[in-house]
Amino acid sequence: MYLVHAGLRASAPDAQLPDTTADLIRSVADADGTPAEHVSAHPHALPDPVVGVFLVADSLSEAERRTESLCRRALAVVPALRGWKLTRVGAPLVTPYYEQLLLSSSGPAGRIGSGPLPSI
Repeated sequence: MYLVHAGLRASAPDAQLPDTTADLIRSVADADGTPAEHVSAHPHALPDPVVGVFLVADSLSEAERRTESLCRRALAVVPALRGWKLTRVGAPLVTPYYEQLLLSSSGPAGRIGSGPLPSI
């Protein structure tokens, strides 16, 4: 299963992503037969609102392609989403998060958390 993020940008600077965005995009997936396990919306993400799509695919590139296609269809056919544009599609990178944990001062180098190393 893959999580793919799709960034959305409104044509009007004061536009708000509808509260029902996740359900609206999921309804397009269901109607088209596009398998999407879960859709979530993050309307206050910066620099643009983000939609997260969880789906089963054979590869990351396929998951990203299907998410892009799904979001483009939703923006084209759902009246509440007209005027929004797709800015980016991709899997979120978690590497910086884990690198920060490894560099934190919570324990010996390379260990997350406190306490003795079990191999000593």
